[in-house]
This record gives sequence, C-alpha cells and structure tokens, in this order.
Amino acid sequence: MTIRAGSLDRRTLLRGAIATAAVGSFAVACSSPSSKDSGGGSGPKGEKSATNPFGVAANSTVEAAIFDGGYGTDYVDYTNQVLGSQVKGLKVKVDPVVDIAPQLQPRFVGGNPPDLIDNSGEDQIGFLGILDQLEELDDLFEANTYEGKKIADIVYPGVKDPGTFRDKFVALNYVMTVYGVWYSKTLFEENGWTPPKTWDEALDLGQQAKKKGKYLFVHGKEAATYYRTLLIDSAIKEGGDEVRLALENLEKGCWSHPAVQGVIKVMETMVRQKMFVPGGSGTQFQKAQAIWSNDQKALLYPSGGWIENEMKKATKADFQMTGFPSMTLTDKPALPYESLRAAAGEPFIVPRQGKNPAGAKEVLRAMLSEKAAANFSKTKLAPTIVKGTVPADGYGSTALVSQTTMLEAAGTNIFNYMFVETYGMNTDQLVPWNSFLAGDLDGKGLTSALQKISDKVREDDSVDKVKVS
Repeated sequence: MTIRAGSLDRRTLLRGAIATAAVGSFAVACSSPSSKDSGGGSGPKGEKSATNPFGVAANSTVEAAIFDGGYGTDYVDYTNQVLGSQVKGLKVKVDPVVDIAPQLQPRFVGGNPPDLIDNSGEDQIGFLGILDQLEELDDLFEANTYEGKKIADIVYPGVKDPGTFRDKFVALNYVMTVYGVWYSKTLFEENGWTPPKTWDEALDLGQQAKKKGKYLFVHGKEAATYYRTLLIDSAIKEGGDEVRLALENLEKGCWSHPAVQGVIKVMETMVRQKMFVPGGSGTQFQKAQAIWSNDQKALLYPSGGWIENEMKKATKADFQMTGFPSMTLTDKPALPYESLRAAAGEPFIVPRQGKNPAGAKEVLRAMLSEKAAANFSKTKLAPTIVKGTVPADGYGSTALVSQTTMLEAAGTNIFNYMFVETYGMNTDQLVPWNSFLAGDLDGKGLTSALQKISDKVREDDSVDKVKVS
C-alpha cells in the first residue's frame, strides 16, 4: 500500500494518519451484501433540499454507537438540540460502547450495523476490513453548515487525510489533537522564566529549575514514550520531510539521522544532569503527571491537548496550563519553530448497511455546526476540526486557548506521522524509553533498541507495510 503526501504545505503535512488500518482488519465483505448492492440503507427516505442535502426522512431515528472514552458520549446527544431545526422530528439515539470491534463486528457480519459509529479506542475496527461497506463522505464536505457556509471551507486544512483509505474518504475525524509542551504560566511568571524555543534554552531552563529545587521534566512508566513524540517532533522540525519519511517507512538507520541524534544527545545530557524527576519508570503515569500539575516539582511536560481535561482533578489552583510547540535543535531548522504535530482524531463512520445512513450524515452535519462544535470545546476543553468556534478566553481554559493559538500560528506548517500506531510499536518502545529516562540506558543504547524494533517490523513479511511518500 502506498500513501502519498497530501498538501497542507509542500514540506510538511503527512497525508494519511491511517490509525489502525494495518491491524485489526477482519473479512466481512463476503459475509454481507457489498457496498454496491446495499442501496444506501433500507430505511425511509426524504426529499433532498438545501436544508436537507442528504434526503433524510422526517421523524426518523439515527442509531449511533459512540465510543465511551475520554470525551464521553454526551456531545453526540447534544446534536438533538439542533437536528430538528433542519429535518422535522429527526433524532439521534446514542448507545455508549467501550469495546468497539468486539461489540460491532458481529453486526457488520450480520448486515445490520448501527447508522453511525465513533470507531475509536484501543479496540477500534480496522478500516481496511470494512472499507467497501462504508459510505463515502465527500458529499458531507460539499454540503453547507447550518449557518449556510460550505463545510469544506470552515474546517482546518488536511482533516480529510486521516479518514481517507485507498483514496476513499470514509471517516470524519472530529477532534483536533495538538501536540506540544505544557507548563504553568503562573509559575513561569512568578519566576521570570520564558518557555524555551530551542533545546539549548531548555537546558538553561533546567539549570534555573535546579536552583529552585525543581526538575525540568517528569515521566511516568506508561507514558515514557511521550518523550519519543517530543524527540520526533523536534527532529522533523530540524530535518524536514526526510526525517519523517525515513521513520514512517522504517528505513535502515532511520533512528541515526543527525537531527534525531542531536535531540537524543540533549535529552541524554538532561538525564545525566538529573533534570528528570527520579523514579518515573516505576510511577503510574497520571501520578507522575500530578507531580508536575499539582506539586509543581517539574516545569515542563510533553503531551497532547487532552492533558488539561485528563488532569483537571489533579491540577493546582490558578495553574494556568499553557502549551508551546516542541523545541527546535538549532535556530535555523528546516521547518519554522511554530510548526507542530497536529491531527484530526475521533473517526466517525457511516455504514452503508445501516437503516438510516442519510440521517447519520445529517448528525455529522449537525456536529459541524457552530453551536455543536462550540459545545464540544466548552465541555471537553479540546478544539474540533471546525475553525473559529473557540472564543478568545477559551471558556476559561488557558490550555484550550493555547491549542487554537498554536494551530493559527502554525498555519499550513502542520505535520503528522503514524508509524508507531500503524505497526503497534508503542509497547515495545516503552521498555527502552523507560530505561533511558531512568539513566540506565545511554543514547547509543536507546538508538539501537529503537532501530531494532523498526527493523523487526520492516523485515517481517507477514506485516502489511504502508509506504508513505
């Protein structure tokens, strides 16, 4: 399989966050009617119009199986407050689901899947296994929002990419995940500290932290690979596409690229100079994060934009959680400092065999309304793919303001990569990363261990490879 780069920017955007497309697939096409024979659902149909672009029947119901994870399911329930304004009597009935694949695969096989599925979580259904049974969603992006604007014009660039498989746009990823480094704005202002833009500045900040009896970083055993994300983000900014593509395509020696090694060497120096809170490799990750967010023993923490919501019960009052892009290795990187890793996530799919696929698309259109998108950001402290729905005060969330600010500053300089998720490498990589951050493994040993994991996948003929270009 070949994945080609889709252009947010000629230098940056990785087309195709393919989630778990290469794993977890199952053969159902032969067990149920093909997409060509489905007729687009067996339920009632309505007349298409400007306010009803998919021809949804009045007074119909949409069965929605929604992953009950970090974002809950109430935001989909919320669309009932706006659906009726477009299609009389249309309602969505939400069924919370935790184990998506085990619970829903039998329904695909039986030809009676739900109308709408949030295919998320650890047990999501492999997209390639059901690709021919999914509605394509291009017409959704061609439709107008409830405010009368074309949907394609009001979403962030590239949001189709992670939901496109073999040139078919079948999954609407609703939430924008922004990766960065997080700190307490209050603490930094009290001490006159400035968020570092380069790794050398981070080293200097670590020395200042030590004078105050604090550490620069902290890590937890299950999340030690958050520092892998930080490493890769910085290396891609320094070396550009050649770094990203080498890692994505599991090339020999990819972990020895000068940009990767430059960041590893700085990290190794930080570990050697005891800038990491000790004991992290034996500490549960949320407890480790609380050492940063509640105890303030560490200054910085690399994470995705979910961090504020995840730690809201263990964050010091007036912490003012704020994020900034990953540090660059030099002052002349291939990509500007403002560039960052960001990607749309939380994929929604519409099975062709559902009773009301037109209604399912209408629910997605409702979710993309300003009212529904703003409600999600307000209640979940995360941006959706809809631009301009987070107010300047971020509903009181400094972290949410940071995410929208970083996205706006990055512009088209947004990139992503998915090789770790594609090949299920994270569990194996946690071992060397925990050893490295604990000071038990040096940079050379970390490089060797990471390369062996990549090489093992590359040389395994039983694994379907994804060629990224």
